[in-house]
Amino acid sequence: MQPRNNMSLRGAVDLAAVKAAAIAAAKAEQTRAARARQAEAGEAPAEPLVFDVTEADFESVVVPLSAEVPVVLLFWAEGYAPAEQQAEVLSKLATEEDGRFVLAKVDVRDAQQLAAQLQIRDLPTVLAVVAGQLVPLFEGPVGEEDCRRLLDQLIQVAEQRFGIVGQTGVRSAAGAVATAPEPPADPALTAAHEALDQGDLGGAIQAYKNVLASDPANLEAKLGLAQAELLQRTKGVDPRQAREAAAQRPKDVDAQITAADLDLLGGHVEDAFARLVDTVGATAGEDRDKARLHLLSLFEVIGAEDPRVVKARGALARKLF
Repeated sequence: MQPRNNMSLRGAVDLAAVKAAAIAAAKAEQTRAARARQAEAGEAPAEPLVFDVTEADFESVVVPLSAEVPVVLLFWAEGYAPAEQQAEVLSKLATEEDGRFVLAKVDVRDAQQLAAQLQIRDLPTVLAVVAGQLVPLFEGPVGEEDCRRLLDQLIQVAEQRFGIVGQTGVRSAAGAVATAPEPPADPALTAAHEALDQGDLGGAIQAYKNVLASDPANLEAKLGLAQAELLQRTKGVDPRQAREAAAQRPKDVDAQITAADLDLLGGHVEDAFARLVDTVGATAGEDRDKARLHLLSLFEVIGAEDPRVVKARGALARKLF
């Protein structure tokens, strides 16, 4: 089976994902500060970079830990050669990275219900958990260099989207040092998160725009604005009627945009992108440009580093040129 490298921080758009990211980042900073104090006092305990997880302790161990460091989940079975080889590769990389991520090994024989819930179809299968969000990485054996590339992407996504930064040397106590505290949260960004969480979409949109007016490169504000605008556009839309309209009028740009928004909101990211790429190919002039620009706005909701966005950008380029 070919690797399934569909990296995403969520299967569907989480209505409170932006606030969850801020909370996760705050928890991670609290943990890092506690570790720094322990390091100063010479009390920082070494913790494993690679460990086993069962069904019983998944919720109590993996989910809280994912607020501090990206947790890579390897679903494997002892005695099955491809899975054992994958475990060796990932264990080696976890040791080399020394805390930028940790590896949790899940033997499917000890976690059959969990494996069924996560629809594990092949061994090895590798997922990750970042701030409580599942990130599918790949199915089937993957070589060391490809693993390294995917893990680098995971670490980047964890840092940019959720502020989760695994620190080298801290868990192993190989280089535990006190670090300077992060700057305090931006009150304007906090207000935007709160407005989004309370369902005040208009207020959230304006608040995120205010943040971007003073800090145009703020990734968290860009993501929040894109999500709030998506929710605003789809508010009150009847999904059945919208999809019927899109099916009946394939060249109607407005109908396709509405259906694409609903696709994205429901977690069907690739369907949303493909719909608008096809619309770009089927239209011309202002209609084509409208579809193209809307597709670019949907890329902002998912994030430029997501492989599905990269793939869709390539498809869009082929339609345009």
